Amino acid sequence: MAQLVFENTTLNTPSLILAPLTSAHKSDLLKAATDGELWNLWFTNVPSENTIDTYFEAALEQREAGTSLPFVVQHKATGEIIGTTRFCNADLKNKRLEIGYTWYAKSYQRSSVNTECKLAMLTYAFETLQVIAVEFRTHWHNQVSRNAILRLGAKQDGVLRQHQQQADGAYRDTVIFSILNSEWPTVKKGLIHKLSYNTNTHE
Repeated sequence: MAQLVFENTTLNTPSLILAPLTSAHKSDLLKAATDGELWNLWFTNVPSENTIDTYFEAALEQREAGTSLPFVVQHKATGEIIGTTRFCNADLKNKRLEIGYTWYAKSYQRSSVNTECKLAMLTYAFETLQVIAVEFRTHWHNQVSRNAILRLGAKQDGVLRQHQQQADGAYRDTVIFSILNSEWPTVKKGLIHKLSYNTNTHE
């Protein structure tokens, strides 16, 4: 499993390419974040012009440390970079990892993009990396994200109260969800079924 986590893997879906994030993607990713000015959502971690450099530094440092594999999400039909997501907090010993840091340009939200991405990533995690569990974490106040995670088929494990202190001094409560390897076959069927009813990634 360890070697696979460190590989620069590219994942494909019918409409999307999940390519390893590099510094060359900085301007394209900032353009995607500008669609909807996503950094204004106080309970998310989306880069702005002022924070894009530190955002990339942190992502690439995590990859070098072997705990993260960040992707940019590219829309095949337009060639646009429309967002980002990553495997993170990889625990090689216990064969667990998290999917997080996920966001998409506003124009591509409420479409099949997230379902396509998560199906590809979960398939790779469970069937290639052979992990035993995939976690999802989000801010208590990010109700849109919490609902999206539940729609994937994940179950809520609990809430870490005062889990992280934010830059302004306020504390974040973190909601944790997971999918287990024993649950994956059923979750996979559900995701494929959802996509069969929604094949347009840009509604």
